[in-house]
Amino acid sequence: MAGGPVAVACLLAAASLLVEADHKIMTDVTLGFGQALEHCRAESGLTEEQMEEFFHVWNADFKFVDRELGCALHCMSRHFNLINDSNRLHHENTDKFIKSFPNGEKLAELLMNIVRECDHRFAHKEDECMRTLHVGECIRDTCLQRSLAPSMEMLLAEFIMQSEA
Repeated sequence: MAGGPVAVACLLAAASLLVEADHKIMTDVTLGFGQALEHCRAESGLTEEQMEEFFHVWNADFKFVDRELGCALHCMSRHFNLINDSNRLHHENTDKFIKSFPNGEKLAELLMNIVRECDHRFAHKEDECMRTLHVGECIRDTCLQRSLAPSMEMLLAEFIMQSEA
């Protein structure tokens, strides 16, 4: 096949750019969602140490065990109107939230499928903080499996750029 290695190299470069673009979108969504963290810290009972750990949420080694983290995630979701009157994820508002970020529409359908699946998987949990904790972990793990999670380096770089602006 003529041009085979060149064609393969072009496809690999294009695929790499697409993955990089997905990571940028996920970084924007993560940082946007994270803006409510300070607002929710006191309400959820997060300690300063837990606040610092929160920045490692996309790391596969991060453990979703503290109920306070689930309460913070629930509060943050409420802050952005992502929770309905029944204390469940509001899928339409979550979709709009994702699409509100630059190029968010490119990942919205995929992310919403992940959100729906994770939300459904833990719908039986009565405690809203623990349900939100498990849903958050499920979303994180699924995003990691699908190589959608932003890198820590990218998150920190964007966070620094935002704080300097």
